[in-house]
Amino acid sequence: MSAADEILDIVDENDRVVGQVPRGQAYAEGLRHRCVFIQATDAEGRIFVHRRTPVKLVFPSLYDMFVGGVVGAGESYDDAALREAEEELGVSGLPRPEFLFKFLYEDGAAGSWWSAVYQVRCELPVSPQVEEVAWHDFLPEEELERHLSGWEWVPDGLAAYERLREHRATR
Repeated sequence: MSAADEILDIVDENDRVVGQVPRGQAYAEGLRHRCVFIQATDAEGRIFVHRRTPVKLVFPSLYDMFVGGVVGAGESYDDAALREAEEELGVSGLPRPEFLFKFLYEDGAAGSWWSAVYQVRCELPVSPQVEEVAWHDFLPEEELERHLSGWEWVPDGLAAYERLREHRATR
């Protein structure tokens, strides 16, 4: 099954399921669905940063400071966060990611999606999927911040990162 054929829950503005369609249709029609964003750090607190492959359905070849992806039909945010983190980092036995907050991301052109933001510490050697990740490294947050203006980032990841900084500043 291709990524475009994966079935997603379609949700309303209150994150209630109102239907199910293949991912390709959800993207093509800009239907609201669910996604997870997981900030993965190593034992030294450095953040996993990667460049997406050019074959990704959305935001190909852009940089991201989160691992994650869509929540499958009937899947919980928590289960999707663990699945996506393990898949993209290429590890198994990762601790369950810690839920931080949720927000509705809206991109006029591409639609909108409910976005659950998590964090996880990954002390395992990573081996990211070559289909998903073209380049990766663990960067200190100061270095990531320096690259915010120079690298082309996925827009929803940037929105999640801004909200994450606000979230941490108010704790």
